[in-house]
Amino acid sequence: MASAPPPQRRRASPPAIPDELVEEILLRLPPDEPACLLRASLVCKAWGGIVSHPVFRRRLHELYLAPPVLGFLHGSEEDDSPHFVSTTASPFSLAAPDWRSWRAVDCRHGRALFLSKRNHTRTWELLLWEPITGAQQRIPVPAAFNGSWPTAAVFCAVDGCDHHDCLGGPFRVVFVFVVDNEDVDYDDNVISAGVYSSETGTWGELTSMYSEFMMFFGKYSSLLVGRSLLYFMSDAGLILEYDLVRHGLTVFDTPDCQPGYKSDCGSSSSDDNRFKLMLAEDGGLGVSEESGLRLKLWTRKASDTNDARWVVNCIFCLGNLLPASDLLVPGINYRVTVLGFTEEAQVIFVDTIDSLFTIDLQLGLVTEVPDDRGFCNLIPVVGFYAPVPRRENQNLLALKPCEEASGELLV
Repeated sequence: MASAPPPQRRRASPPAIPDELVEEILLRLPPDEPACLLRASLVCKAWGGIVSHPVFRRRLHELYLAPPVLGFLHGSEEDDSPHFVSTTASPFSLAAPDWRSWRAVDCRHGRALFLSKRNHTRTWELLLWEPITGAQQRIPVPAAFNGSWPTAAVFCAVDGCDHHDCLGGPFRVVFVFVVDNEDVDYDDNVISAGVYSSETGTWGELTSMYSEFMMFFGKYSSLLVGRSLLYFMSDAGLILEYDLVRHGLTVFDTPDCQPGYKSDCGSSSSDDNRFKLMLAEDGGLGVSEESGLRLKLWTRKASDTNDARWVVNCIFCLGNLLPASDLLVPGINYRVTVLGFTEEAQVIFVDTIDSLFTIDLQLGLVTEVPDDRGFCNLIPVVGFYAPVPRRENQNLLALKPCEEASGELLV
């Protein structure tokens, strides 16, 4: 009788990788590919706990400093165009508010802001939306507003916040509008700005000034400089400054109205909208000027006499960065158009004859955006995408909480 075969030895399981090492590996997944961390979080409960922990999210900021650009909101009204367009190599979607009812006006500190369209509602409203969680909150506009083409800005309200993990916290909204002066003795218009606090749920007292110009705000988003200065550009190219500390309003011109200015385009009028707001290299107020195939970056410098002047900071030759086929068409005098700028990452969106590109101004890195549908103003969505447990989303400001676990946008 044959002897029984020896019992098979069970293969020992490989030793578990320490959580500290797993964290180091996951931290080095491409931060500009949201799908990577999402897939990693689904591998097992332990990995999901690592990437959703606040320490992991804070280390993302320490390791990469500038958060990546995930996509943009836009004002295009094509029937098949989603309100959010992804710019990552592995596209993903966000359920942005319907463009037929809402116009995107701003996005900052993990919050996007929309303004209702009058042809779809009898009253004006603002809508705050957190892109990743889907949390929403409707905000009435100031009762004094009865004009047209206003604008607004949103920002975190926590003093000293580094904006690494402020999603769901208190915020402020600034609403700017211009109305005709009802005083028949004056021809000036009245520019007004009001601040909404999420903590009180009310608008503060309006700050107003007279202006000889009727300013419309339908094309551009705002710029936040430091923690106290907000800038808005009117459709005609005038710049409005709102001081959040002094509650003061100031209007001034773009560089082309400055004595000694010389245009490379043969025009000295700002009506062609070649100037766009952006942060200067030193973190102050700046504008970009589209000048053929060159991009001039201006910064506003204060002098000893408290008079501020525009100074050219640098010039980019876009012909050296972008494909020639997207720049040159026989018989057409074409200029590259800046469509958007990120405050956090020094990245601009530029439109050419055939394509849309992002340009990292610090690295000189150019990336083509596959989806180009003739967009105008773009509002970048910036942040680190990190999945979070369902319980962390329940106490956000959502009127209709997400039904499934989602990601969190950290800015």
